[in-house]
Amino acid sequence: MTTRLLFRDAPYAREAESIVTAVTDEGGIVPEASLFYPTGGGQPGDSGRLDWAGGSVEIATTVKSENGGVILVPAEPTGLPQPGTPIVQHLDWPRRLGHMRVHTALHLLSVVVPLPVSGGAIGAEKGRLDFDMPEAPEDKAALEQALNDLIARDLPVRQDWITEDELDANPGLVKTMSVAPPRGAGQVRLIAIGDGADRVDLQPCGGTHVARTGEIGAVRVGKIEKKGARNRRVTLHLA
Repeated sequence: MTTRLLFRDAPYAREAESIVTAVTDEGGIVPEASLFYPTGGGQPGDSGRLDWAGGSVEIATTVKSENGGVILVPAEPTGLPQPGTPIVQHLDWPRRLGHMRVHTALHLLSVVVPLPVSGGAIGAEKGRLDFDMPEAPEDKAALEQALNDLIARDLPVRQDWITEDELDANPGLVKTMSVAPPRGAGQVRLIAIGDGADRVDLQPCGGTHVARTGEIGAVRVGKIEKKGARNRRVTLHLA
């Protein structure tokens, strides 16, 4: 059973009602509609709390099921709501907002470092991208300034959709070497940063993002580490 993805179209929602459709053998809760983002694409699963009549449980993380569902993983798998129970989802909003800010900043990092991305990870306060980069950048300060200049332009961040055939005809949209865009529904979600002549980035992505780059705030480029003959890891931190 698939789950409606509330986080995709309403990334700023902090709570939402739903109904439990299933409880897994491992004690995971499957909602009919999920406010919580499931782990994927380098972005961690959301955490928070579920309330229902007569009960409450902390959600430690969120993962995807094999059949298109979203599974909320309780911190303590006891006293869980049963299928058919109305629930209210409460998101750990500060953590999610951190993920959104870092995720959008990493998209911009891939603009100022226009090289193939071989890996990445998103946290609430920092993130990193691995690039197919034989030599480290000569001027880290200039890289950081270019990134902060893009952020300060306060560009809009929007989602768009193309067909899988259109993506296949435009392989340059895919910057990641190790993570394939989510497929299977006939359409692929794109994240666009900037409009018209001011568009600076367009790439497939299933994660959550801020609405404008100005919400990221200033960032600091941290370590640039060698992780192989052709691999450099660039870490950025929210200021």
